[in-house]
Amino acid sequence: MLIALLTSAILVMLTVLVHYEILLRISLLLPKIRIPHRLRVMVAVIGATIAHVIEIWIFGLGYYLLIKNEWLGNLTGNFNGSLLDCGYHSFVTYTSLGYGDIIPTNYLRFVTGIEALTGLVLIAWTASFVYVEMRRFWDD
Repeated sequence: MLIALLTSAILVMLTVLVHYEILLRISLLLPKIRIPHRLRVMVAVIGATIAHVIEIWIFGLGYYLLIKNEWLGNLTGNFNGSLLDCGYHSFVTYTSLGYGDIIPTNYLRFVTGIEALTGLVLIAWTASFVYVEMRRFWDD
């Protein structure tokens, strides 16, 4: 269980760091680019989406490495053990879409739950970030 906790903590810290750094760079870039306000919002949304994709793949790589130690758990169901399947499971978990075609077992259930919670928090952070950026440009 300790390995699952430590792995989850590391994955959360990495994803929060990536999210913070990308949103910071976007917020510094937006006032400098000379394009219409609507396009600035689009740049913010696309940049944040790229951040989310990177974060999802961080968790996907984490799953891929964790399933090598079967005593931690596995991903079962429509799953062949590939990095692509781990990434798919991460996308479904992070967004809380939850198809249920890939099911975590043992300690990986904990990591999956932490990813869903992290995704919820980071998606909400993105929504508030985009709102603040929109308000800033609307007031100009």
